[in-house]
Amino acid sequence: MNDMSANNIYSSARDSECWQQLQTLAKQKWSIAELFAEDSSRAQRFCAQAGSLYMDYSKQCIDESVLASLLHLTESCDLTARIKDLLQGAMVNTSEERAALHTALRLPEGAELVVNEQDVVSDVHHSLQQVERLSARIRNGTWRGFSGKAITDVVNIGVGGSDLGPLMATSALDEWADTDIIVHFVSNMDGSQLDNLLKRLDAETTLFIISSKSFGTVDTLSNAQTALSWLLTTAALYSGSQNSVLRRHFIGISANSAKMTAWGIHPEHQLQLWEWVGGRFSLWSAIGLAIAIRIGMSQFRELLAGAHSMDQHFATADFQDNLPVLLGLLAVWNSTFLQIHAHTVLPYDGRLEYLPSYLTQLEMESNGKSVTHDGTHIDYDTCPILWGEIGSNAQHAFYQLLHQGTQHVSCDFIACVRHYSDDVQNTSLQHQHELSLSNCLAQSRVLAFGNAAIEEVNADSTTMSAATDKYKHYRGNQPSTTLLLDELTPHSLGELIALYEHKVYVMASIWDVNPFDQWGVEMGKQMAETVYQAMQQDSTAPFDSSTNQLLAHIKQLFA
Repeated sequence: MNDMSANNIYSSARDSECWQQLQTLAKQKWSIAELFAEDSSRAQRFCAQAGSLYMDYSKQCIDESVLASLLHLTESCDLTARIKDLLQGAMVNTSEERAALHTALRLPEGAELVVNEQDVVSDVHHSLQQVERLSARIRNGTWRGFSGKAITDVVNIGVGGSDLGPLMATSALDEWADTDIIVHFVSNMDGSQLDNLLKRLDAETTLFIISSKSFGTVDTLSNAQTALSWLLTTAALYSGSQNSVLRRHFIGISANSAKMTAWGIHPEHQLQLWEWVGGRFSLWSAIGLAIAIRIGMSQFRELLAGAHSMDQHFATADFQDNLPVLLGLLAVWNSTFLQIHAHTVLPYDGRLEYLPSYLTQLEMESNGKSVTHDGTHIDYDTCPILWGEIGSNAQHAFYQLLHQGTQHVSCDFIACVRHYSDDVQNTSLQHQHELSLSNCLAQSRVLAFGNAAIEEVNADSTTMSAATDKYKHYRGNQPSTTLLLDELTPHSLGELIALYEHKVYVMASIWDVNPFDQWGVEMGKQMAETVYQAMQQDSTAPFDSSTNQLLAHIKQLFA
């Protein structure tokens, strides 16, 4: 698509007949246990597969009539056209008047996508070549610090998507690492993360990546300035100049090359972002440099290839078999119609420990909206509150609420079928993996069926009966979806992340919100600058009485 402004004026699902049907269906008393009792083939019908991902959504509170109505919603909101516009570079980010082309970041070389007369694919692969060149220099030891020593540690300084994305992927794929170079991540503006890290690092062999789309984010630049001061203190012992330190110890990743240059980043060490890349969708770009350093460029390209394969599935699969579409529709059904306002992500794999945090930003920053594309105030519930934790940890933390609390919560269980090889050395690890898988399946079962799940297995036992011990009553009927990966690889991780990206877009399309802006983040930043200025002055602050009193208390302790 050559003209970004040529996007469709989409229809709204809100006033459609199928929306009204879903509202009526939601009023029924839904029982997951009864749905299974009435339909012995339910699990075979409410499942789907794409690539290495298998999705079982039979434990959701749906039947054929609900699924049919949800699929009709996709017609009423022109989802097919919306998907086409997303992938072809139309102006789907309407409030900022630009495309959202994160899918272009994983298009294979030679693909065609021209937006506003700009060859997007060529630009993307030029940037990837720079990532490959710089990461290779770091990995093979030719990049040297100010004292001539090779780099041993890389610190990614970013916040939000510039931190959560590469942190999550690097952690998940660490077994694919083929270098001794350690990658660290710093995001907190109070300096505590960086301070603790610098105490353990060697200034002569540490490289910093400053990741900031605007190169104006105070969180990131305050950490970067502290890192520079730390380096200069040691460099002075070697008569190292500031220019030498900046050139040998900093890489910048931003859409604002002028600000990178003004800060001191050498032009050869600047990697490009584009305005059409949202931070929470950016790990596929140069923001993924830390990933490439740790696992190598060939495996980073496998991550991109996995995401691209999910893009193709999203674009071509029938909606009734389309994983992102189904996952998004189920989320809308739970949040908007069944009034389930909390959702938890539960990976039963320690390698995915940062996935819940990543998805928290992806979903709530994208779809935490209360107006439609045209600015109309919404009279229905949109994004639920999302959180999560590794499943085994969560079982000993908040599963109590899931099983016996008063809140309805929808759940995503995520697990990898294969992990450890079956040689003798890994026998114990394989046993642990099977225990984890068993817990994953067991917990989703008890959440769905409650005490009935236990009584069915222990038919002659009354120890767990609600009639004999009400403190041991499990109400069940908590809906969940289970996602199984054949195994965790760069390719399958790419598929999984892209699946959730597209889920978010489906939800936004049904709700008619823009998932690509984040104006709710901006006001707090602006106010923080005003409060900071007041903190530096002796005069009375012009705020509410609570803020003024808190400032006065802080200033008193500063004195």
